[in-house]
Amino acid sequence: MKTLRTSLAFTRSLVLLAPLALAATVASAQGYPTRPIEWVVPYPAGGGSDVVARSLTDAMGKLLGQPIIINNKPGAATNIGADYVAHAKADGYTILTGDTATLGANPALYTKLSYSAEKDLTPIGLLARFPMILVVNPAIPVKNLAEFMAWAKTQKAGVSYATPGAGSPHHLATELFRGKSGLNLVHVPYRGAAPAVQDVAGGQLPFMFVDTASGMGFINSGRLRAIGVASPKRVKNFETIPTLDEQGMKGFEAYAWQGLVAPAGTPEDVIAKLNKALVDALNSTPVKARFQVLGLEPTPSTPAQMATYASAERKKWAEVIRTSGIKLD
Repeated sequence: MKTLRTSLAFTRSLVLLAPLALAATVASAQGYPTRPIEWVVPYPAGGGSDVVARSLTDAMGKLLGQPIIINNKPGAATNIGADYVAHAKADGYTILTGDTATLGANPALYTKLSYSAEKDLTPIGLLARFPMILVVNPAIPVKNLAEFMAWAKTQKAGVSYATPGAGSPHHLATELFRGKSGLNLVHVPYRGAAPAVQDVAGGQLPFMFVDTASGMGFINSGRLRAIGVASPKRVKNFETIPTLDEQGMKGFEAYAWQGLVAPAGTPEDVIAKLNKALVDALNSTPVKARFQVLGLEPTPSTPAQMATYASAERKKWAEVIRTSGIKLD
């Protein structure tokens, strides 16, 4: 009987405490945010990811009523920043730019990671996609995909290509292209997009896949010749460049993409507030104008839609990584 009385008393205490705990959670979510939010960008200041985040912080901060502070934590193909956020307190005050590397490729590129892209990070919403464009140095005598393929097949030692680094979206896009084209390609990784693009424009290497943000100025000035866009349809501001799909490489699609994530366990109401602010900011006129200048596609979404997209990207790039034999550890 004593055990029964003790059990009943414990149960009553839980019943009494439950509404208090629920009220505290609701009050916390309703009051959020009450202090500045830290947005971790896992790349150096000044790069494309940093520019995207800074394009959104002002609008989102005004909508949320608190400033959003950028904290650049570059290194290890985004793993340093991802680990920091994955193990941060799940209260909505630490968020991360999660991109193609963090959420799509790294789980297959690395044997061991200090975080799980699926279990330790929860989606807030997609940010933007950077369409990829196959570009060549203007001295290469090709103007379309068919001519590029014919020229490349005459290069008996293979054709070298530049990327911003091993495992980058640009690298993976080219490996996908290698698989579909059957060409003999030689990877030359650089430390960042800027030196890679500059060397292709300067003639040190013949071609690469470049994202719209990094390549726009070079393409518009004629320092790079665009062969084809790696998207299902032509890209705004690049309408004169045909897609690779319409040139015969059916279904070829490759993007560098970004989303916003928080530590797993962040309250759903907090995620909902962050998502609403993000979507409203992406749909605002100043942000749309800024993204258009950068050649970016804003991709507002729900958390569930981002989760589905990231899962599909993990499967897609895991297969490319497996068949290409790429490993970074």
